[in-house]
Amino acid sequence: MTTFPCFRETTLPRTSIDLPVSVDRDASVPLTVQLGNRLRAAMRDGTLKSGERLPSTRALARQLAVSRTVVTEAYQQLYAEGWLDGRHGSGTYVADVVVHTPSPPLASAGPAASAGPAASAGPAASAGPAVSTWPSGAAGAARSGAVPPDFPAGNGAAPAGPVIDLRPGRPWVNDYDRAAWRRAWRAAADLPPGDDPDPYGLPRLREALAEHLRKTRAVAVGPENIMVTRGTGNGLDLVAATLLRPGDRAGVEDPGYRVAGNVFAARGAEIVPCPVDRDGVVVEELPGDLRVLYTTPAHQYPLGGRLPIPRRERLLAWARRTGAIVVEDDYDAEFRYDVAPLPALHCLDPGRVVLLGTLSKSLAPDVGVGWLVAAPDLLAAVARTRHDLADRTGGPAQQAVAVLLERGDLDRHLRRMRLEYARRRAAVVDVLGPLVSGDTAGLHVMIEVPPAAVPFVVARAAERGVLVDWTESPRRSDRPRGHGLVLGYGSASLTEVRRGTTVIAELVAAWRDGEGRKGETREEPGRTGETRGERTGEDGRRQAPAGKGARR
Repeated sequence: MTTFPCFRETTLPRTSIDLPVSVDRDASVPLTVQLGNRLRAAMRDGTLKSGERLPSTRALARQLAVSRTVVTEAYQQLYAEGWLDGRHGSGTYVADVVVHTPSPPLASAGPAASAGPAASAGPAASAGPAVSTWPSGAAGAARSGAVPPDFPAGNGAAPAGPVIDLRPGRPWVNDYDRAAWRRAWRAAADLPPGDDPDPYGLPRLREALAEHLRKTRAVAVGPENIMVTRGTGNGLDLVAATLLRPGDRAGVEDPGYRVAGNVFAARGAEIVPCPVDRDGVVVEELPGDLRVLYTTPAHQYPLGGRLPIPRRERLLAWARRTGAIVVEDDYDAEFRYDVAPLPALHCLDPGRVVLLGTLSKSLAPDVGVGWLVAAPDLLAAVARTRHDLADRTGGPAQQAVAVLLERGDLDRHLRRMRLEYARRRAAVVDVLGPLVSGDTAGLHVMIEVPPAAVPFVVARAAERGVLVDWTESPRRSDRPRGHGLVLGYGSASLTEVRRGTTVIAELVAAWRDGEGRKGETREEPGRTGETRGERTGEDGRRQAPAGKGARR
């Protein structure tokens, strides 16, 4: 039977290596600290490579002529930091972390290079369009060893060691059922190419998606309610092109997913920021003249709230009263922890809500398949728009996804990944404890820290090879809300998550102890040089968390 390995398969050497380390008995630094520092440096510079087996504590103690306790304590410290991976009955190995080769700093960096965590993240360097109140998302390619274009090192220099990317937005794509994957694409290749793509998508896939939505989200719809898209952004753009005219007012959550604002603006709409709190969008503050409202009720991005049933009902009552269409991004609905699922908004009012979904998190962003669920008459209008725009989803990808759904391969993959993500989420909560919020669903959490601490923690973490995102001031600052770091654990291994969150915890403690308060400013990351747009100031005092959690 084919299984999904939880970790990347690695061929491990059967014999340990001779470690190029030594200790100085005459130094004032304790032997355990010396050994830990030397091993850490060897892993940073690549002398010790991922997957290599270290000598046993007894053998290394004999080599260094020290007590076994010295080696044991050094190994334990490195294991706690995520540098080592212990395997029962097998030995101690160098953990599978990404080793980064630093690039020289840009000659044109200038004063802005040291101005703050986002000083190098101006419009020219940004991984995507800059919108004032939306976080930077999951830009970057740290897993491939490249420096992300918006690398937020506080001193303008890249770290000299492994890079752990804890920014939100990407799933774990290293482990999948390769046999099922190959089988699905072989089946797609056996079919002849189509010459007249259906704007609704392949009937076979729409039927499979209807069954998938029924089982996973209790959304009881038929194929006639489903359109196959290339993902959430594509579905949102088709809805915008169908419903919006220049000058129409479109609501987006503030703070929220910046791509939604970009899509609406590209269609000529006036963007209306709509405040959110710890539970999601605040219905009482929604204006009455919106044509469309975009919302993420399953796991609000970036604050992490889950819209309660009473507020869902009030939101739909508002939509019926004002005539607005609610676009429900079912973001992160596949992954829940310790909580029961809440019904999709679309289930409560199919005629007023358009449901968007994607396989980018549950399978991989590269698949490029999602869905749009709407009432038949609205879906027909979207199909006409799609035909006029010559927009389509690739046939082979649709066929392959249909096979994965029909054979149950996707369901099995989801079950395995829910367990794996739950382990990583537990590691985050274990290390950061009460700082964590918004952790009941999804692949990211929010780490609540005082606004003034954010630049210090983000910059120092980057210098130590840990990349995180952060929340920014909302356009409307009259509502107190949570503030802090947005930490994603989808694309990092369990070992990397443990080490990265340990670094964050140490930096938050250092700031509270006064290290980061020297010369502190009220500025947030990205407020100097090329900013992402207007911002409203905050007084820097910690407030009761009104918004919790943190997207892609």
